[in-house]
Amino acid sequence: MKRGALRRRARDISLVLIVLVCATLVLWTWWDTTTPTSAFLPPETHFLQPLEPEEKVERRPNTETKDSSYSSATPFVNKEQSKELDPTDNKDTEEEEKEEKHVEKVTDIETNQGKTSTIEEEEQVEREVTVSEPKTPTSKDNKLQQVVTAGEAEATKTTHINSDPEKKTLTTDQERTEEFVDKKDDDSSSSTARIANQACNYAKGKWVVDNRHRPLYSGSRCKQWLASMWACRLMQRTDFAFERLRWQPKDCSMEDFEGSKFLTRMRNKTLAFVGDSLGRQQFQSMMCMITGGKERPDVLDVGPEFGFITPEGGARPGGWAYRFPETNTTVLYHWSSTLCDIEPLNLLDPLTEHAMHLDRPPAFLRQYLHKIDVLVMNTGHHWNRGKLNGNRWVMHLNGVPNTNRKLAALGNAKNFTIHSTVSWVSSQLPNHPGLKAFYRSLSPRHFVGGEWNTGGSCNNTTPMSIGKEVLQEESSDYSAGHAVKGTGVKLLDITALSHIRDEGHISRFSISASKGVQDCLHWCLPGVPDTWNEILFAMI
Repeated sequence: MKRGALRRRARDISLVLIVLVCATLVLWTWWDTTTPTSAFLPPETHFLQPLEPEEKVERRPNTETKDSSYSSATPFVNKEQSKELDPTDNKDTEEEEKEEKHVEKVTDIETNQGKTSTIEEEEQVEREVTVSEPKTPTSKDNKLQQVVTAGEAEATKTTHINSDPEKKTLTTDQERTEEFVDKKDDDSSSSTARIANQACNYAKGKWVVDNRHRPLYSGSRCKQWLASMWACRLMQRTDFAFERLRWQPKDCSMEDFEGSKFLTRMRNKTLAFVGDSLGRQQFQSMMCMITGGKERPDVLDVGPEFGFITPEGGARPGGWAYRFPETNTTVLYHWSSTLCDIEPLNLLDPLTEHAMHLDRPPAFLRQYLHKIDVLVMNTGHHWNRGKLNGNRWVMHLNGVPNTNRKLAALGNAKNFTIHSTVSWVSSQLPNHPGLKAFYRSLSPRHFVGGEWNTGGSCNNTTPMSIGKEVLQEESSDYSAGHAVKGTGVKLLDITALSHIRDEGHISRFSISASKGVQDCLHWCLPGVPDTWNEILFAMI
Protein backbone atom coordinates (compact mmCIF):
# COMPACT_ATOMS: atom_id res chain seq x y z
CA MET A 1 0.00 0.00 0.00
CA LYS A 2 2.72 2.46 0.97
CA ARG A 3 4.71 1.62 -2.15
CA GLY A 4 1.65 2.35 -4.37
CA ALA A 5 1.00 5.69 -2.70
CA LEU A 6 4.63 6.71 -3.18
CA ARG A 7 4.44 5.85 -6.88
CA ARG A 8 1.36 8.01 -7.36
CA ARG A 9 2.96 10.93 -5.51
CA ALA A 10 6.12 10.65 -7.63
CA ARG A 11 3.99 10.70 -10.78
CA ASP A 12 2.20 13.86 -9.60
CA ILE A 13 5.48 15.57 -8.77
CA SER A 14 6.81 14.71 -12.22
CA LEU A 15 3.75 16.30 -13.87
CA VAL A 16 4.20 19.46 -11.83
CA LEU A 17 7.87 19.68 -12.78
CA ILE A 18 7.00 19.25 -16.46
CA VAL A 19 4.42 22.10 -16.23
CA LEU A 20 6.93 24.38 -14.49
CA VAL A 21 9.60 23.71 -17.15
CA CYS A 22 7.12 24.50 -19.94
CA ALA A 23 6.01 27.68 -18.20
CA THR A 24 9.64 28.75 -17.79
CA LEU A 25 10.29 28.24 -21.50
CA VAL A 26 7.21 30.31 -22.40
CA LEU A 27 8.27 33.15 -20.09
CA TRP A 28 11.79 33.20 -21.54
CA THR A 29 10.35 33.44 -25.05
CA TRP A 30 7.96 36.25 -23.99
CA TRP A 31 10.79 38.17 -22.34
CA ASP A 32 12.49 38.60 -25.71
CA THR A 33 9.45 40.34 -27.24
CA THR A 34 8.04 42.52 -24.42
CA THR A 35 8.69 43.82 -20.94
CA PRO A 36 6.55 41.84 -18.48
CA THR A 37 6.11 44.66 -16.00
CA SER A 38 4.43 46.88 -18.56
CA ALA A 39 1.66 44.33 -18.91
CA PHE A 40 0.71 44.54 -15.26
CA LEU A 41 1.17 48.28 -14.51
CA PRO A 42 -1.56 50.77 -15.50
CA PRO A 43 -0.79 53.40 -18.15
CA GLU A 44 1.16 56.26 -16.68
CA THR A 45 -1.32 58.83 -17.94
CA HIS A 46 -4.09 57.34 -15.80
CA PHE A 47 -2.49 57.55 -12.42
CA LEU A 48 0.88 59.28 -12.66
CA GLN A 49 -0.05 62.33 -14.74
CA PRO A 50 0.83 65.55 -12.82
CA LEU A 51 -2.03 67.89 -12.00
CA GLU A 52 -2.30 71.21 -13.75
CA PRO A 53 -1.27 74.06 -11.45
CA GLU A 54 -4.79 75.50 -11.28
CA GLU A 55 -6.22 72.06 -10.44
CA LYS A 56 -3.99 71.40 -7.46
CA VAL A 57 -6.09 73.49 -5.13
CA GLU A 58 -9.62 74.52 -5.95
CA ARG A 59 -10.76 77.16 -3.52
CA ARG A 60 -14.27 78.53 -3.53
CA PRO A 61 -14.30 81.48 -1.20
CA ASN A 62 -17.21 83.84 -0.74
CA THR A 63 -16.25 87.02 -2.56
CA GLU A 64 -18.44 89.13 -0.29
CA THR A 65 -16.02 90.70 2.17
CA LYS A 66 -16.33 93.16 4.97
CA ASP A 67 -14.72 95.74 2.76
CA SER A 68 -17.17 95.31 -0.07
CA SER A 69 -20.63 96.79 0.03
CA TYR A 70 -21.81 94.58 -2.82
CA SER A 71 -23.88 91.52 -2.23
CA SER A 72 -26.32 89.69 -4.41
CA ALA A 73 -29.04 91.13 -2.18
CA THR A 74 -28.17 94.68 -3.22
CA PRO A 75 -31.52 95.51 -4.82
CA PHE A 76 -33.50 94.48 -1.75
CA VAL A 77 -32.79 97.59 0.20
CA ASN A 78 -35.29 99.50 2.18
CA LYS A 79 -33.40 102.44 3.60
CA GLU A 80 -34.76 105.84 4.54
CA GLN A 81 -34.60 108.12 1.52
CA SER A 82 -31.97 110.80 1.60
CA LYS A 83 -32.59 114.46 1.11
CA GLU A 84 -31.60 114.26 -2.54
CA LEU A 85 -34.38 112.75 -4.63
CA ASP A 86 -34.43 111.76 -8.28
CA PRO A 87 -36.79 113.19 -10.89
CA THR A 88 -40.16 111.54 -11.33
CA ASP A 89 -41.93 109.50 -14.01
CA ASN A 90 -41.05 111.05 -17.39
CA LYS A 91 -38.35 113.01 -15.63
CA ASP A 92 -36.98 109.68 -14.43
CA THR A 93 -35.21 109.36 -17.75
CA GLU A 94 -33.36 112.55 -16.90
CA GLU A 95 -31.68 110.98 -13.93
CA GLU A 96 -29.07 109.44 -16.17
CA GLU A 97 -27.76 112.97 -16.59
CA LYS A 98 -28.16 113.53 -12.87
CA GLU A 99 -25.91 110.52 -12.37
CA GLU A 100 -23.04 112.74 -13.38
CA LYS A 101 -23.55 114.39 -10.01
CA HIS A 102 -24.71 111.48 -7.89
CA VAL A 103 -25.00 107.72 -8.17
CA GLU A 104 -28.30 105.86 -7.91
CA LYS A 105 -29.58 105.46 -4.38
CA VAL A 106 -29.16 101.83 -3.56
CA THR A 107 -28.30 100.64 -0.07
CA ASP A 108 -27.59 97.26 1.43
CA ILE A 109 -29.45 95.42 4.17
CA GLU A 110 -26.24 95.61 6.14
CA THR A 111 -24.03 98.68 5.63
CA ASN A 112 -20.25 98.76 5.49
CA GLN A 113 -20.19 100.11 9.04
CA GLY A 114 -21.88 96.92 10.18
CA LYS A 115 -25.12 98.66 11.05
CA THR A 116 -28.34 96.79 10.25
CA SER A 117 -31.14 98.70 8.57
CA THR A 118 -34.10 99.39 10.80
CA ILE A 119 -36.76 99.56 8.09
CA GLU A 120 -39.65 97.34 9.12
CA GLU A 121 -40.23 95.65 5.75
CA GLU A 122 -36.51 94.88 5.49
CA GLU A 123 -36.72 92.89 8.69
CA GLN A 124 -39.86 91.31 7.35
CA VAL A 125 -37.97 90.05 4.30
CA GLU A 126 -35.39 88.42 6.53
CA ARG A 127 -38.09 86.67 8.56
CA GLU A 128 -40.29 85.49 5.74
CA VAL A 129 -37.93 84.67 2.90
CA THR A 130 -36.37 81.21 2.81
CA VAL A 131 -33.81 79.51 0.64
CA SER A 132 -36.09 76.62 -0.26
CA GLU A 133 -36.70 75.71 -3.89
CA PRO A 134 -39.89 77.47 -4.99
CA LYS A 135 -42.74 75.19 -6.00
CA THR A 136 -44.89 75.56 -9.08
CA PRO A 137 -47.65 78.08 -8.25
CA THR A 138 -51.28 77.19 -8.67
CA SER A 139 -52.62 80.69 -8.10
CA LYS A 140 -51.42 84.29 -7.87
CA ASP A 141 -50.94 83.93 -4.12
CA ASN A 142 -48.92 80.77 -4.63
CA LYS A 143 -46.90 82.56 -7.28
CA LEU A 144 -46.17 85.35 -4.84
CA GLN A 145 -45.13 82.80 -2.21
CA GLN A 146 -42.77 81.23 -4.75
CA VAL A 147 -41.22 84.49 -5.79
CA VAL A 148 -40.58 85.95 -2.36
CA THR A 149 -38.35 83.01 -1.46
CA ALA A 150 -35.68 84.43 -3.73
CA GLY A 151 -34.63 87.42 -1.62
CA GLU A 152 -32.82 85.75 1.25
CA ALA A 153 -31.46 82.99 -0.95
CA GLU A 154 -29.97 85.62 -3.19
CA ALA A 155 -28.27 87.17 -0.21
CA THR A 156 -26.57 83.86 0.59
CA LYS A 157 -25.51 83.09 -2.97
CA THR A 158 -21.74 82.57 -3.22
CA THR A 159 -19.57 83.43 -6.16
CA HIS A 160 -17.20 80.50 -6.60
CA ILE A 161 -13.79 81.63 -7.69
CA ASN A 162 -10.67 79.55 -8.09
CA SER A 163 -7.74 81.55 -6.73
CA ASP A 164 -4.13 80.85 -7.58
CA PRO A 165 -2.39 80.78 -4.17
CA GLU A 166 0.94 81.61 -5.75
CA LYS A 167 -0.33 84.77 -7.43
CA LYS A 168 0.78 87.83 -5.54
CA THR A 169 -1.23 91.03 -5.51
CA LEU A 170 0.26 93.65 -7.76
CA THR A 171 0.70 96.99 -6.05
CA THR A 172 1.03 99.35 -8.98
CA ASP A 173 -0.49 99.80 -12.40
CA GLN A 174 2.94 99.30 -13.98
CA GLU A 175 3.48 95.99 -12.19
CA ARG A 176 -0.01 94.88 -13.13
CA THR A 177 0.58 95.78 -16.78
CA GLU A 178 3.91 93.93 -16.88
CA GLU A 179 2.29 90.88 -15.34
CA PHE A 180 -0.49 90.97 -17.92
CA VAL A 181 2.00 91.33 -20.80
CA ASP A 182 4.00 88.34 -19.54
CA LYS A 183 0.87 86.22 -19.55
CA LYS A 184 -0.48 87.53 -22.87
CA ASP A 185 0.86 84.87 -25.21
CA ASP A 186 -0.20 81.92 -23.06
CA ASP A 187 -3.66 83.29 -22.39
CA SER A 188 -4.43 84.45 -25.90
CA SER A 189 -3.09 81.37 -27.64
CA SER A 190 -5.78 79.22 -26.08
CA SER A 191 -8.44 81.25 -27.83
CA THR A 192 -6.98 81.77 -31.29
CA ALA A 193 -9.01 78.91 -32.66
CA ARG A 194 -12.62 79.93 -32.12
CA ILE A 195 -15.00 77.01 -31.80
CA ALA A 196 -18.77 76.85 -31.83
CA ASN A 197 -20.10 75.24 -28.69
CA GLN A 198 -23.81 75.47 -28.05
CA ALA A 199 -23.42 74.01 -24.55
CA CYS A 200 -20.86 76.58 -23.43
CA ASN A 201 -21.49 78.24 -20.08
CA TYR A 202 -20.11 81.68 -20.89
CA ALA A 203 -20.44 82.78 -17.26
CA LYS A 204 -17.58 80.46 -16.25
CA GLY A 205 -14.05 81.52 -17.05
CA LYS A 206 -11.39 84.12 -16.35
CA TRP A 207 -10.17 87.52 -17.47
CA VAL A 208 -7.04 87.54 -19.65
CA VAL A 209 -5.03 90.32 -21.21
CA ASP A 210 -5.44 90.95 -24.92
CA ASN A 211 -3.19 93.66 -26.30
CA ARG A 212 -4.05 92.90 -29.92
CA HIS A 213 -7.85 93.05 -29.89
CA ARG A 214 -8.65 95.32 -26.95
CA PRO A 215 -10.22 97.77 -26.63
CA LEU A 216 -12.88 97.15 -29.29
CA TYR A 217 -13.28 100.89 -29.91
CA SER A 218 -11.90 104.24 -28.81
CA GLY A 219 -13.53 105.79 -25.77
CA SER A 220 -12.42 109.24 -26.87
CA ARG A 221 -13.70 108.95 -30.45
CA CYS A 222 -17.06 107.21 -30.04
CA LYS A 223 -18.77 110.52 -29.30
CA GLN A 224 -21.74 109.92 -31.59
CA TRP A 225 -23.05 107.10 -29.41
CA LEU A 226 -21.23 107.27 -26.06
CA ALA A 227 -22.31 109.69 -23.33
CA SER A 228 -19.39 111.74 -22.02
CA MET A 229 -20.33 110.85 -18.44
CA TRP A 230 -19.29 107.22 -19.17
CA ALA A 231 -16.29 107.85 -21.42
CA CYS A 232 -13.40 107.59 -18.97
CA ARG A 233 -10.92 108.56 -21.70
CA LEU A 234 -12.45 112.03 -21.52
CA MET A 235 -11.95 112.20 -17.75
CA GLN A 236 -8.90 112.61 -15.55
CA ARG A 237 -8.32 108.88 -15.24
CA THR A 238 -4.78 107.95 -16.35
CA ASP A 239 -4.66 104.15 -16.01
CA PHE A 240 -6.34 102.23 -18.83
CA ALA A 241 -5.04 98.70 -18.39
CA PHE A 242 -8.63 97.72 -17.61
CA GLU A 243 -9.52 98.30 -21.27
CA ARG A 244 -7.25 95.44 -22.38
CA LEU A 245 -8.91 92.64 -20.45
CA ARG A 246 -10.91 90.04 -22.36
CA TRP A 247 -13.24 87.40 -20.92
CA GLN A 248 -12.12 83.85 -21.69
CA PRO A 249 -14.88 81.25 -21.04
CA LYS A 250 -13.79 77.96 -19.49
CA ASP A 251 -13.50 74.96 -21.82
CA CYS A 252 -14.84 76.88 -24.82
CA SER A 253 -14.23 80.04 -26.81
CA MET A 254 -16.32 82.98 -27.92
CA GLU A 255 -16.50 84.13 -31.49
CA ASP A 256 -14.66 87.38 -32.08
CA PHE A 257 -17.07 90.29 -32.28
CA GLU A 258 -17.05 92.19 -35.55
CA GLY A 259 -19.53 94.89 -36.45
CA SER A 260 -19.98 93.56 -39.98
CA LYS A 261 -20.68 90.04 -38.73
CA PHE A 262 -23.19 91.36 -36.22
CA LEU A 263 -25.05 93.37 -38.85
CA THR A 264 -25.10 90.39 -41.22
CA ARG A 265 -26.46 88.14 -38.51
CA MET A 266 -29.06 90.75 -37.60
CA ARG A 267 -30.08 91.59 -41.18
CA ASN A 268 -33.67 92.93 -41.26
CA LYS A 269 -33.89 92.45 -37.50
CA THR A 270 -34.23 94.60 -34.39
CA LEU A 271 -32.24 94.32 -31.14
CA ALA A 272 -33.93 95.98 -28.15
CA PHE A 273 -32.47 96.74 -24.71
CA VAL A 274 -35.17 97.43 -22.11
CA GLY A 275 -34.07 98.36 -18.61
CA ASP A 276 -32.32 100.90 -16.40
CA SER A 277 -29.18 103.00 -16.86
CA LEU A 278 -27.00 99.86 -16.89
CA GLY A 279 -29.12 98.72 -19.81
CA ARG A 280 -28.44 102.06 -21.47
CA GLN A 281 -24.71 101.50 -20.96
CA GLN A 282 -25.00 98.14 -22.69
CA PHE A 283 -26.89 99.81 -25.55
CA GLN A 284 -24.25 102.52 -26.01
CA SER A 285 -21.52 99.90 -25.78
CA MET A 286 -23.20 97.91 -28.56
CA MET A 287 -23.46 100.99 -30.80
CA CYS A 288 -19.75 101.72 -30.33
CA MET A 289 -18.83 98.08 -30.94
CA ILE A 290 -20.83 97.87 -34.18
CA THR A 291 -19.34 101.08 -35.58
CA GLY A 292 -15.87 100.59 -34.12
CA GLY A 293 -16.34 103.94 -32.44
CA LYS A 294 -16.36 105.75 -35.77
CA GLU A 295 -18.75 108.43 -36.98
CA ARG A 296 -21.61 107.03 -39.03
CA PRO A 297 -23.69 109.87 -40.49
CA ASP A 298 -25.59 107.35 -42.62
CA VAL A 299 -27.14 105.64 -39.59
CA LEU A 300 -30.79 106.63 -39.32
CA ASP A 301 -32.57 107.85 -36.19
CA VAL A 302 -35.84 105.89 -36.19
CA GLY A 303 -36.90 106.70 -32.62
CA PRO A 304 -40.37 107.97 -33.59
CA GLU A 305 -41.19 104.52 -35.03
CA PHE A 306 -41.04 103.25 -31.44
CA GLY A 307 -42.64 106.22 -29.73
CA PHE A 308 -39.36 107.84 -28.72
CA ILE A 309 -40.35 111.50 -28.89
CA THR A 310 -39.23 114.12 -26.40
CA PRO A 311 -42.35 115.18 -24.48
CA GLU A 312 -43.23 118.83 -24.11
CA GLY A 313 -41.14 120.25 -21.31
CA GLY A 314 -39.05 117.07 -21.15
CA ALA A 315 -35.30 116.78 -21.49
CA ARG A 316 -35.18 113.62 -23.58
CA PRO A 317 -37.34 110.86 -25.07
CA GLY A 318 -38.03 107.54 -23.39
CA GLY A 319 -35.42 105.83 -25.52
CA TRP A 320 -33.36 105.81 -28.71
CA ALA A 321 -33.48 103.73 -31.88
CA TYR A 322 -30.97 103.66 -34.74
CA ARG A 323 -31.04 101.78 -38.04
CA PHE A 324 -28.04 100.66 -40.10
CA PRO A 325 -29.20 101.01 -43.72
CA GLU A 326 -26.80 98.47 -45.27
CA THR A 327 -28.53 95.57 -43.49
CA ASN A 328 -31.73 97.21 -42.24
CA THR A 329 -30.63 96.39 -38.68
CA THR A 330 -32.18 98.38 -35.83
CA VAL A 331 -30.68 98.74 -32.34
CA LEU A 332 -32.78 100.45 -29.68
CA TYR A 333 -32.98 101.16 -25.97
CA HIS A 334 -36.11 101.85 -23.91
CA TRP A 335 -35.95 103.24 -20.38
CA SER A 336 -37.80 100.99 -17.92
CA SER A 337 -35.97 101.02 -14.61
CA THR A 338 -38.34 98.62 -12.83
CA LEU A 339 -39.39 96.48 -15.82
CA CYS A 340 -43.08 96.90 -15.02
CA ASP A 341 -45.84 99.19 -16.21
CA ILE A 342 -45.95 102.64 -14.58
CA GLU A 343 -48.78 105.09 -15.30
CA PRO A 344 -49.85 108.40 -13.72
CA LEU A 345 -52.99 108.30 -11.59
CA ASN A 346 -54.00 111.83 -12.58
CA LEU A 347 -52.88 113.12 -15.97
CA LEU A 348 -53.85 116.68 -15.05
CA ASP A 349 -51.70 116.83 -11.93
CA PRO A 350 -47.94 117.17 -12.56
CA LEU A 351 -47.30 116.04 -8.98
CA THR A 352 -49.57 113.02 -9.20
CA GLU A 353 -48.68 109.61 -7.85
CA HIS A 354 -47.96 106.84 -10.32
CA ALA A 355 -49.34 103.32 -10.27
CA MET A 356 -46.52 100.78 -10.34
CA HIS A 357 -48.23 97.67 -11.75
CA LEU A 358 -46.07 94.81 -10.52
CA ASP A 359 -48.02 92.23 -12.53
CA ARG A 360 -47.93 94.07 -15.86
CA PRO A 361 -44.99 94.24 -18.28
CA PRO A 362 -43.93 97.69 -19.51
CA ALA A 363 -46.42 99.21 -21.94
CA PHE A 364 -43.58 99.51 -24.47
CA LEU A 365 -43.21 95.73 -24.64
CA ARG A 366 -46.94 95.17 -25.00
CA GLN A 367 -47.04 97.67 -27.87
CA TYR A 368 -43.84 96.93 -29.78
CA LEU A 369 -42.88 93.32 -29.00
CA HIS A 370 -43.97 92.26 -32.50
CA LYS A 371 -41.27 94.51 -34.00
CA ILE A 372 -38.44 93.04 -31.88
CA ASP A 373 -36.27 90.05 -32.83
CA VAL A 374 -33.77 90.02 -29.94
CA LEU A 375 -34.84 91.37 -26.54
CA VAL A 376 -32.53 92.03 -23.57
CA MET A 377 -34.22 93.01 -20.28
CA ASN A 378 -32.82 94.05 -16.93
CA THR A 379 -33.74 95.72 -13.65
CA GLY A 380 -32.40 95.85 -10.11
CA HIS A 381 -30.86 99.01 -8.71
CA HIS A 382 -34.04 101.11 -8.63
CA TRP A 383 -35.80 98.84 -6.16
CA ASN A 384 -35.19 100.93 -3.07
CA ARG A 385 -37.38 103.15 -0.92
CA GLY A 386 -35.71 106.37 -2.05
CA LYS A 387 -36.62 105.74 -5.69
CA LEU A 388 -40.21 104.81 -4.91
CA ASN A 389 -40.80 107.82 -2.70
CA GLY A 390 -38.94 110.25 -4.95
CA ASN A 391 -40.85 109.17 -8.06
CA ARG A 392 -44.18 108.86 -6.18
CA TRP A 393 -44.56 105.25 -7.24
CA VAL A 394 -47.35 103.31 -5.53
CA MET A 395 -47.28 99.54 -5.91
CA HIS A 396 -50.40 98.09 -7.56
CA LEU A 397 -51.54 94.52 -8.03
CA ASN A 398 -54.54 93.44 -10.10
CA GLY A 399 -55.16 97.09 -10.96
CA VAL A 400 -55.57 98.27 -7.34
CA PRO A 401 -53.14 99.45 -4.64
CA ASN A 402 -51.29 96.53 -3.13
CA THR A 403 -52.50 95.31 0.27
CA ASN A 404 -50.33 92.20 0.47
CA ARG A 405 -47.85 92.69 3.31
CA LYS A 406 -45.35 90.25 1.86
CA LEU A 407 -45.35 92.04 -1.46
CA ALA A 408 -44.88 95.38 0.29
CA ALA A 409 -41.28 94.34 1.03
CA LEU A 410 -39.22 95.69 -1.85
CA GLY A 411 -37.14 92.57 -2.31
CA ASN A 412 -40.27 90.50 -2.71
CA ALA A 413 -41.88 93.07 -5.03
CA LYS A 414 -38.78 93.11 -7.21
CA ASN A 415 -38.66 89.32 -7.47
CA PHE A 416 -42.38 89.14 -8.20
CA THR A 417 -42.05 91.71 -10.99
CA ILE A 418 -39.12 89.94 -12.63
CA HIS A 419 -40.99 86.62 -12.59
CA SER A 420 -44.15 88.26 -13.87
CA THR A 421 -42.52 90.07 -16.80
CA VAL A 422 -40.30 87.12 -17.77
CA SER A 423 -43.31 84.80 -17.68
CA TRP A 424 -45.34 87.19 -19.85
CA VAL A 425 -42.57 87.47 -22.45
CA SER A 426 -42.21 83.69 -22.46
CA SER A 427 -45.95 83.32 -23.05
CA GLN A 428 -45.65 85.55 -26.12
CA LEU A 429 -42.86 83.55 -27.79
CA PRO A 430 -45.25 81.19 -29.64
CA ASN A 431 -46.83 84.26 -31.24
CA HIS A 432 -43.40 85.51 -32.36
CA PRO A 433 -41.44 82.44 -33.51
CA GLY A 434 -38.34 84.44 -34.47
CA LEU A 435 -38.05 86.26 -31.13
CA LYS A 436 -35.08 85.50 -28.86
CA ALA A 437 -35.52 86.90 -25.35
CA PHE A 438 -32.87 87.34 -22.66
CA TYR A 439 -32.93 88.53 -19.06
CA ARG A 440 -29.61 90.05 -18.04
CA SER A 441 -28.56 89.35 -14.45
CA LEU A 442 -27.63 92.06 -11.95
CA SER A 443 -24.61 94.27 -12.56
CA PRO A 444 -22.68 94.47 -9.25
CA ARG A 445 -21.76 97.55 -7.26
CA HIS A 446 -18.40 98.02 -5.52
CA PHE A 447 -18.81 100.75 -2.89
CA VAL A 448 -16.26 100.35 -0.09
CA GLY A 449 -16.40 102.18 3.23
CA GLY A 450 -19.88 103.61 2.75
CA GLU A 451 -22.64 104.27 0.24
CA TRP A 452 -22.69 106.65 -2.69
CA ASN A 453 -23.68 109.52 -0.39
CA THR A 454 -21.74 108.49 2.72
CA GLY A 455 -18.17 108.39 1.42
CA GLY A 456 -18.28 105.04 -0.37
CA SER A 457 -15.45 104.61 -2.83
CA CYS A 458 -13.93 102.25 -5.39
CA ASN A 459 -10.37 103.51 -5.78
CA ASN A 460 -8.83 100.15 -6.55
CA THR A 461 -7.02 100.02 -9.90
CA THR A 462 -5.75 96.45 -9.51
CA PRO A 463 -8.60 94.12 -10.49
CA MET A 464 -9.68 91.32 -8.20
CA SER A 465 -9.72 89.13 -11.31
CA ILE A 466 -5.95 88.58 -11.34
CA GLY A 467 -5.24 84.88 -10.84
CA LYS A 468 -8.90 84.02 -10.33
CA GLU A 469 -11.42 81.97 -12.24
CA VAL A 470 -15.21 81.91 -11.97
CA LEU A 471 -16.28 78.27 -11.65
CA GLN A 472 -19.83 78.31 -10.37
CA GLU A 473 -22.54 76.59 -12.39
CA GLU A 474 -25.48 78.79 -11.35
CA SER A 475 -25.82 82.55 -11.41
CA SER A 476 -24.90 84.71 -8.44
CA ASP A 477 -28.15 86.56 -9.15
CA TYR A 478 -30.53 84.04 -7.59
CA SER A 479 -33.77 85.76 -8.55
CA ALA A 480 -32.69 86.13 -12.18
CA GLY A 481 -31.64 82.50 -12.44
CA HIS A 482 -34.90 81.24 -10.99
CA ALA A 483 -37.08 83.64 -12.97
CA VAL A 484 -36.00 82.16 -16.31
CA LYS A 485 -36.21 78.50 -15.25
CA GLY A 486 -38.92 76.68 -17.12
CA THR A 487 -39.45 79.59 -19.54
CA GLY A 488 -38.35 80.33 -23.08
CA VAL A 489 -36.36 83.34 -21.86
CA LYS A 490 -32.60 82.79 -21.61
CA LEU A 491 -30.34 84.13 -18.88
CA LEU A 492 -27.55 86.51 -19.87
CA ASP A 493 -25.48 85.85 -16.76
CA ILE A 494 -22.90 88.59 -16.18
CA THR A 495 -22.94 89.02 -12.39
CA ALA A 496 -19.97 86.92 -11.23
CA LEU A 497 -17.64 87.87 -14.08
CA SER A 498 -18.43 91.56 -13.48
CA HIS A 499 -18.03 91.23 -9.72
CA ILE A 500 -14.28 90.62 -10.02
CA ARG A 501 -13.79 93.76 -12.13
CA ASP A 502 -14.06 96.36 -9.38
CA GLU A 503 -11.41 98.54 -11.05
CA GLY A 504 -13.62 99.14 -14.07
CA HIS A 505 -16.05 101.66 -12.52
CA ILE A 506 -16.08 105.40 -13.15
CA SER A 507 -15.06 105.88 -9.51
CA ARG A 508 -13.88 109.38 -8.53
CA PHE A 509 -13.24 110.44 -12.13
CA SER A 510 -16.80 111.51 -12.96
CA ILE A 511 -16.64 114.78 -14.87
CA SER A 512 -19.20 116.56 -12.71
CA ALA A 513 -19.60 114.54 -9.52
CA SER A 514 -20.06 116.36 -6.25
CA LYS A 515 -17.06 116.45 -3.96
CA GLY A 516 -16.64 113.15 -2.14
CA VAL A 517 -19.15 111.32 -4.34
CA GLN A 518 -17.94 108.38 -6.41
CA ASP A 519 -19.72 106.29 -9.04
CA CYS A 520 -19.09 102.65 -8.18
CA LEU A 521 -22.19 101.46 -10.02
CA HIS A 522 -21.68 102.47 -13.66
CA TRP A 523 -18.78 101.27 -15.77
CA CYS A 524 -16.13 103.02 -17.80
CA LEU A 525 -16.62 102.50 -21.53
CA PRO A 526 -14.90 100.79 -23.23
CA GLY A 527 -15.08 98.27 -20.45
CA VAL A 528 -17.02 95.48 -18.80
CA PRO A 529 -20.37 96.01 -20.63
CA ASP A 530 -18.54 95.25 -23.90
CA THR A 531 -18.13 91.70 -22.61
CA TRP A 532 -21.86 91.46 -21.90
CA ASN A 533 -22.45 92.21 -25.57
CA GLU A 534 -19.81 89.73 -26.72
CA ILE A 535 -21.60 87.00 -24.78
CA LEU A 536 -24.94 88.16 -26.19
CA PHE A 537 -23.48 88.00 -29.71
CA ALA A 538 -22.30 84.44 -29.05
CA MET A 539 -25.73 83.42 -27.72
CA ILE A 540 -27.70 84.76 -30.68
